[in-house]
Amino acid sequence: MPANNSPGADSDSSRLVGVTVLPEYIQFEGIDRVLDNLQSRAGATAVATSPYVMEVADEATGSREPPIDAGAGKVRLLDRPLWGKRELWMRTAPSSEPNAWLYEGLRYQAAEPDQLTDEHGHIVSDFLDAAKSRGLATYLQVQSAIPPGYRVQFGGPEEEDLPRLPDGRIPQNRVANNGSLASPHIVDYHVAMLKDLCEAYPQIDGIRVDWPEYPPYRLDSVFVDFSDFAHDAADEFGFDFETMRRDTQAVYDFLHNGLSNDHLQQYLSDPTAFSLAKFPGFLELGKFKAQLSLRLLQSFRHAIDEVAPHVKLAPAAFPPPWSNVSGMDPSVTNGPCSEIAVKLYSMHWAMMLNFYGEQILAANPALDETLLVKVMLHLLGIAKDVESPTLDQYRYPEPDQPHPGDDDLQIQKIRDAQTAAGDTPVHVLAHGYGPLEDVQRRLRIAAEASPHGFWVNRYCYLSDEKLDAIGLYGNRK
Repeated sequence: MPANNSPGADSDSSRLVGVTVLPEYIQFEGIDRVLDNLQSRAGATAVATSPYVMEVADEATGSREPPIDAGAGKVRLLDRPLWGKRELWMRTAPSSEPNAWLYEGLRYQAAEPDQLTDEHGHIVSDFLDAAKSRGLATYLQVQSAIPPGYRVQFGGPEEEDLPRLPDGRIPQNRVANNGSLASPHIVDYHVAMLKDLCEAYPQIDGIRVDWPEYPPYRLDSVFVDFSDFAHDAADEFGFDFETMRRDTQAVYDFLHNGLSNDHLQQYLSDPTAFSLAKFPGFLELGKFKAQLSLRLLQSFRHAIDEVAPHVKLAPAAFPPPWSNVSGMDPSVTNGPCSEIAVKLYSMHWAMMLNFYGEQILAANPALDETLLVKVMLHLLGIAKDVESPTLDQYRYPEPDQPHPGDDDLQIQKIRDAQTAAGDTPVHVLAHGYGPLEDVQRRLRIAAEASPHGFWVNRYCYLSDEKLDAIGLYGNRK
């Protein structure tokens, strides 16, 4: 049965309940069916979509839906089939004609519209109009540092604009194809894109920008950015680039050639004794990346203010402790933001722990795997008191497997992010992937963790029963 979303003693109409619906479902299910589901079942107060349209392609010419997440996410399947399929390949095109003069002289240009745009592009604007007429807040979701920016799997930066390790290498097999936040070419393109979208879609209330940071999905991604553009930015901000490079390389080398079981035991006995204070340049790297993220978000806010000052800037980013190394630290970057969505994507945490652990074990084969996993579970704030954990227990969950992560630790991540963000509202960004009972658990966590509400990503993983669960937990204080 659909959830009963009528206001009551346990409801709070000021809380946001948002759902991300990408355009392929608007095309396939139709505007009214999607909005009926969001309102009558999920009790949504907000909806986000993206500025593209799609058509079915083959494996050679399209990208997989759902995304494959560098191979680890190939187990994912759609809860809501598209054209009768739970996985498919798709080709996309922008949903509107770009304003060419905004991109004049830039390294990156807006994606070219084509026949797909001409035939179906209007549906995004039609959907936003219909949602607005029903009283829903309307958002567009785009990328922060991946040209052309309208969908995560498509596009990417040129080599000069990629972030680099302290030895100058480009990290391989990254999950997120973000460019360097220090690159003026990356920043200038996305500034132009945001202006373009605000003009093309005047009915939006906000823009959600994903990954205004250095996503640390793989271990090497923790140790960027030492690109030439970052060097220039460090000089501008007053950071000692060479000290950051030296100490970051030293920490990287320690993890790849110097970590012992004694170190792991020492951390488990007393985490406070295991300090990075002797590597101040590595600690400064986190502060430097936060300044890069802040400058990026300030540029976005300024761009939006030029054309649509009422539109909210709503970044989505990693929770603590990853925010300490990703750059999107709410204590620094909250200023330009109207609100912040912090991800509780626990299926990614399992994947990341596995990625990190395999790399560290390969570089330090004498390490005890159980000790290493225990340290990572504690250090990353995923779980406590796991008896004999192994890396095999922590990998991308199958569709019917619950996601790892202690409830109280997830709640604490959001509360810590809210404390850091001050008066800027922090919403939980929950994920709908996984079995119903576990999604219900994670929605309960989201409802408890933030007084401001939550988003759920995304409609493709939301069966009718999961939509009902959103309605249930979204109406709770």
